[in-house]
Amino acid sequence: MAKKNNKFHLRDIILLALVGIIFGVIYWAAAFMYNALTIVFTPLKLPMMGNDLTMGLWCMAGPMAGFMLKKPGAPFLGEFLGAAGEALIGDQWGAANLISGAVQGIASELGFTFTGYKHYDWLGAVSTTITTTIVTFAWDWFRNGYNKFGFKNVYYFSGRLLSMFIFCGVLVMLIERLLERSHVMKREEFND
Repeated sequence: MAKKNNKFHLRDIILLALVGIIFGVIYWAAAFMYNALTIVFTPLKLPMMGNDLTMGLWCMAGPMAGFMLKKPGAPFLGEFLGAAGEALIGDQWGAANLISGAVQGIASELGFTFTGYKHYDWLGAVSTTITTTIVTFAWDWFRNGYNKFGFKNVYYFSGRLLSMFIFCGVLVMLIERLLERSHVMKREEFND
């Protein structure tokens, strides 16, 4: 069996750049949804629910890059570049996005690492969903003071897990399958 080449080629770098640009715009637009959800949930005494329900949307670039390129490092780079794109557009968090993008990228990368970079299927999607949920929730535990919310964290964690599964799992898998079926990318093309 031939050993898989994990080096990044020019086409991989171009795809990563496109993922970063496209998701940078999506992430910037997601801030409006985040703000609206925060306004809705704050009077219900769940002020962080907007963050958790949109977190999956903000973590899509990592799994998307992972599924498209199937190389170690692609999930981290895709997520980090998406966060950098969002920061460059000029969103409300500015350069802090780079730290969040790095944390989210590491979280997504862990999911693929746990499957040995061999499962670009539902097992890979579920694995990256779980690792991204846990790592980003732990990050928010310290960064956003989730440790002060007590039992509400059950709601927050559940909302985040659902968001991650829908956006980083189901939606990423659907997009990747559509790209394959439309011959925009071929599975074997990115495995060399």
